[in-house]
Amino acid sequence: MGIEMMWIPLVLLYGVLKGVREIVKKKALEKNSTIEVLFMYTFLSFLFVLPEVKEAVEMETRFYLYVALKSFVIFLAWMFSFKAIKKMPISLYGVLDLSRVLFATLLGVFVLQEVLNGYQVVGLLFVSAGLLLLKYQPRAGRQGETAAQSVEMKYVIMAFASCVLNAVSGLLDKLLMKQISSAQLQFWYMFFLVTMYLAFILCTRTPVNIRSMARNQWVWILSILFVIADRALFIANGMPGSRVTVMTLLKQAGCVVTILAGRYLFKEKNTTHKMFCAGIIIAGIVIAVL
Repeated sequence: MGIEMMWIPLVLLYGVLKGVREIVKKKALEKNSTIEVLFMYTFLSFLFVLPEVKEAVEMETRFYLYVALKSFVIFLAWMFSFKAIKKMPISLYGVLDLSRVLFATLLGVFVLQEVLNGYQVVGLLFVSAGLLLLKYQPRAGRQGETAAQSVEMKYVIMAFASCVLNAVSGLLDKLLMKQISSAQLQFWYMFFLVTMYLAFILCTRTPVNIRSMARNQWVWILSILFVIADRALFIANGMPGSRVTVMTLLKQAGCVVTILAGRYLFKEKNTTHKMFCAGIIIAGIVIAVL
């Protein structure tokens, strides 16, 4: 693989780590509230990138507003996704999360004017089919409610809202990385996020248990995974050959991690059908990068 294609393994790394992060989020939320995990998670992540402050402050003033906008988009996306993942099976969330591929692809085509080739169109069709098949359960699984039916609709809507916002964030990443470095984007992105979650806590007077948050080992793991995954993604976005449409498909590799975790770690039932859907999606990803 040539250096010009190194963005592919970087995005795949992001996708796998993203799947692992969904598992860790679920575990972290067993010990603390959504806002406690979000604040501590972003605060620790910011501490990890603090050594890059020297390069970060060299960013041109005109980009601060755009990075703040990206942070606000993610602020909302994470509020929705953390609430959703706390209330639904991890395997179901992992497959619902795949809907972002549709939103991100549309943004890549209509905003960035990217053109899909034949393989990418077929790959997108496979990914879309895998997502749509989620709503159809095999007869053996129709004796009771399906996983989607047993989850309150508001949490399903939150999961989809998170997907839309994450797609917008991905578009902003691609646009910003043409002008600033990955270190600058990650530093200020994390700084604004910490500020926003702190402001939310203060304005809503939400009670937080700092000692419990600091002792939650899952939050520490989540922060480390987040810093590594986002740096890989930002670097990939900065490479000239990278394309939002293909990157979005590659990111969906994480769904297999969440479905396997649902089956073997959280002992969720009826995951065979979800694995079948994930298999179709992975086939689409492979076709798209041919």
